[in-house]
Amino acid sequence: MPGLPAAAGGGAVPIAVLTAAVLHATWNALAHTIKDKLVGFALIGVAFTAVAAVAVCFTPLPAPAAWPFIAASTALQTAYQALLLQTYRLGDFGQLYPIARGTSPLLVAVASTTVLGRPLSGGGVLGVLVICLGLAGLALADGLPGRAQLPSLAAAVGTGVMIASYTVVDGIGVRHAGTVSGYLAWLYLCQGPVLPLAALALRGRALVAQARPFLLRGLTGGTLSLLAYGLVVWAQSRGDLATIAALRETSIVIAAAIGALVFHEPLGRRRIGASATVLAGIAVLELAHA
Repeated sequence: MPGLPAAAGGGAVPIAVLTAAVLHATWNALAHTIKDKLVGFALIGVAFTAVAAVAVCFTPLPAPAAWPFIAASTALQTAYQALLLQTYRLGDFGQLYPIARGTSPLLVAVASTTVLGRPLSGGGVLGVLVICLGLAGLALADGLPGRAQLPSLAAAVGTGVMIASYTVVDGIGVRHAGTVSGYLAWLYLCQGPVLPLAALALRGRALVAQARPFLLRGLTGGTLSLLAYGLVVWAQSRGDLATIAALRETSIVIAAAIGALVFHEPLGRRRIGASATVLAGIAVLELAHA
C-alpha cells in the first residue's frame, strides 16, 4: 500500500473493516487471558516495535504534514493502551469490552460532523444510531452497574474516548501522509516501545521471567492488533470515518461470542437481541452508502 488511492475502495472497504473487527476481538481476548496485564501489554508493544522496525525499512517516508498527526496519535494510543490495561484489570471482558468499543462510533460520528464538516446522510445517521443502540444493549445486558463497578466503567469509557480521538487523528493524518504503510510503520515504531520501557522501569530484570509464560500469546496479540488497525487505517484512507468507526465496532458482537464460548460468560436473550440490532445497523449503513 505505497500510496493513497484516488477513489473509494467499494466493497473492499467494509470487508477490510469487518476483518479488522474479527482480529481486534481476538487480540483483546488474548490480552484478557494474560493474568499479568502489564506484562501482556508490554509484549504487545514489543511486537509493535519489532514489526514496525522492519517495516520502516521498506515503506515510504510520510510527508512532513503527517508527522504532527503521528505524534498526536502516538500519545493517544499510548493512553488508550494504559486505560484498556486498567479496564481489564478491574472488570469482566464481556461487559467492559462493549462499553469501551461502543463509546467510539458515536463520538467519531459527532466529530466527523461538527469538527471535520462531513455530515452523514439520513441513512448513515440512522445506521450509526442503531449500531450504538445495539452496543448499549450488549453493555447493559446484565443490568445497570453498581457503585463498585464505577472505576472499571470510568476506565472503559475513557478507553472509548481515546479510541474515538485517535480514530479521527489517524483518519486525517493518513490523508496527509501520501502513504498508508509508511504512516502505520512510523506510528507503531513511535508507539511500540512506550509500554515495554514503562514495564521494564517498574519490574526491572524480573520482567523477562514474568513475561516468558505469556510470550506467544502476547506477541501474537500484538501482531493481530497491528493487522487489525492497519486494515482500519487503509479503509480510512478510502472511506467515511464515521461509517468505518461504526463498522469496526462489530468486534463487540464477536467479543460477546468469545466471552460465551471461551470465558463461559452468559450470552442470553438480551445479548443475542443486542447483537442482532448491531447487525441491522450495519445493514442500514451499507444500504445508505450503496
